[in-house]
Amino acid sequence: MIKSAEEIRHHLHMNPEISFEEKETTKYLKNQIKALSKYYKKELKIYTPLETGLIVEYSYGEGNYVLYRADIDALEIKETTEYEYKSKNGKMHACGHDVHTSILYGLLEYLLKNEIQKNILLLFQPGEETGGGALKILQTGILKNFSIERAHALHVTDEYEKGTLYTNDDILFSSAMEVNIEIIGKSAHCAFPEDGINAMEAMIDLIQKSKTIENPEKYIFAMGKLKSGNIRNVIPEKAKIEGTIRTKKSKNAEIIYKEIEKILEEIKNEMKIDYKIEKGSFYKEVKNDEILYQKIIKKIPEIRKCDYKFTGEDFGFISQEYPSIMFWLGTKIENHYGLHSPNFLPDDQNIEIGKNFLIKTLDI
Repeated sequence: MIKSAEEIRHHLHMNPEISFEEKETTKYLKNQIKALSKYYKKELKIYTPLETGLIVEYSYGEGNYVLYRADIDALEIKETTEYEYKSKNGKMHACGHDVHTSILYGLLEYLLKNEIQKNILLLFQPGEETGGGALKILQTGILKNFSIERAHALHVTDEYEKGTLYTNDDILFSSAMEVNIEIIGKSAHCAFPEDGINAMEAMIDLIQKSKTIENPEKYIFAMGKLKSGNIRNVIPEKAKIEGTIRTKKSKNAEIIYKEIEKILEEIKNEMKIDYKIEKGSFYKEVKNDEILYQKIIKKIPEIRKCDYKFTGEDFGFISQEYPSIMFWLGTKIENHYGLHSPNFLPDDQNIEIGKNFLIKTLDI
């Protein structure tokens, strides 16, 4: 018996897997998609260019393809909701990827059930949260085997009211660069501070001086994870920072990164510390296509226009390759928790809302 999109969501929410560890998720989706293919008696080609994730080809002959993408990975967050299908393993779909995936599954079932005569690629993408899964998919070269005329994705958010749709004709999501910094000092007993070099003090100095960086545009340099010291009466030898730079354009993220390096070099000269700095994942900004935007709002006038957000999204890599539009799907009913909250939980009705919206985009 085939599963409904809601049943898919329940299973995924109970069994979340983090970036590039989505092996069971991939296996489950592949089996359910094969069951759909058999039930509706329509051949589907399934590709697995990476170890996790998959691409489904729904084809009706010659012609261009439309690419729809959903992300399948979860986060290292312990769920605090009382959802009937809450996570069983200490991780969580706290960014709504279980909803995105179920919407895409629902779209596939609609195509099969109604024998829609279109060429569609459905990308169930791994590693959106970290590691740039979209870029890795592009780097395999598999999408070059298809003539892709446009690409779409959506993202749930409780910033907007349930059932509303938002996008724009320019940059929707900012670029996002992960930054990892290690400051190396010298440990000493706190009674003899002159014998040590305090890595924590150097870290604090960096935090303060980073606030003075000037840039042509508004930006964010957020340091979400800081660690220094092991014992209360010993001067810390090391300090570690995990942060992120958010800018409207990728080139400005590079400018901020170089300014952080300059500050670290100043602190090195002043305090005699050493340091290591490196980039982690670097996501391009999500750039919506203006011409495609005009076509879509003419077809779907209920779409509302919004400004860009400092949210990072690796769909930006896809939007650099193909004319693309990404959308926000509002899910708010009462409370606003925000993405990556242990309480973020769009209800199941959003699957049908999202699916019906994507159906409308088939004929742009």
